[in-house]
Amino acid sequence: MPVPILKQGDVLIASMQEALTDHALLELRDRLSEQVGRFRARAVIIDVGALDVVDSFATRTIRGIAYTAKLRGARTVVVGIQPQVAFAMVQLGLTLDGVATALDLEEGLSLLRAEAHGEADAG
Repeated sequence: MPVPILKQGDVLIASMQEALTDHALLELRDRLSEQVGRFRARAVIIDVGALDVVDSFATRTIRGIAYTAKLRGARTVVVGIQPQVAFAMVQLGLTLDGVATALDLEEGLSLLRAEAHGEADAG
């Protein structure tokens, strides 16, 4: 079952409800990249709160989604990383360098609003 991608204003929200196969992760990457352009999204939120494992392929793919979205003009925030997942990622040396993270969806949306407000003030 594909990961649902919801559109809220200029934000796309992908909520992973279960561990994904490598193929499903790549499909999510492709769908998000396409939808950023189609919907002129300014941000992407990837919610991994339901996952109890994030392996090296998933980490690299999520990082790749963020970099691809950035090249297409959208900011990415990963939300909901569970404590045990964070511990395991650190132990395995898996990083999301350059990708913003937040505690949950609400904090992720808050972060994006604050950044958008700061850009409006600067411009």
